[in-house]
Amino acid sequence: MNIGEAAARSGLQPKTIRYYEDIGLVVAGRRSNGYRDYDETHVHKLRFVQRARSLGFAIDDCRSLLSLYENQNRASAKVKELAEERLADIDGRIVALKSMRDTLAGLVSACRG
Repeated sequence: MNIGEAAARSGLQPKTIRYYEDIGLVVAGRRSNGYRDYDETHVHKLRFVQRARSLGFAIDDCRSLLSLYENQNRASAKVKELAEERLADIDGRIVALKSMRDTLAGLVSACRG
């Protein structure tokens, strides 16, 4: 399938798919005319990356997760470790945001204006 169809099926913009290919995250085959040629495996990986990015995983984390996905001899503990690290990061951000909110709420309530 061409990049337009891969984009429609993955929910990503063609520009994003080209970027992921440029950085070697997902590499499509090429047709004889030089156009990219995607298959279901590529679409699956693109959806996976999209989901991981929406959960806040960095590009390098996505690269690691895809590498683990492609390695049939992987230890599932490594996948869990990456997810636990991300969860701890999110928890830390929640604590920081709550602190910021409490500080701002205090300033707002103290403001007479």
